[in-house]
Amino acid sequence: MQIQIIRHPISKAELSKMANAWYGDFAKAVVDIAQGIMAVPAEMHVDAQQVLLEQGSSQDDLWGINLYPDEGENFVEFNSMINIRPRQNNRSRGVENPEIRQTIKQIVASLIL
Repeated sequence: MQIQIIRHPISKAELSKMANAWYGDFAKAVVDIAQGIMAVPAEMHVDAQQVLLEQGSSQDDLWGINLYPDEGENFVEFNSMINIRPRQNNRSRGVENPEIRQTIKQIVASLIL
């Protein structure tokens, strides 16, 4: 399945179909926190990141996540190699800044219904 840039809401059922294309129970996605969009699904986060960079996103605004459409409260997992950014004070695969995590959750909630 080709990586799609999600600008308008999609259903969890549609996300589940995307997840099944690669990993079954989850989909790798990259969120642009400045534009409020995300790219999904991808084999690797770096692939989705590249799609967003090519359409004008800034690297500093892109964060990798995993989406588990059937997991309720554990729907968003902050875990990606692209998140390791010492220059932005993010030294792990997670998203260490609570404000950025909250922004990502809000964007996901607005795009996945």
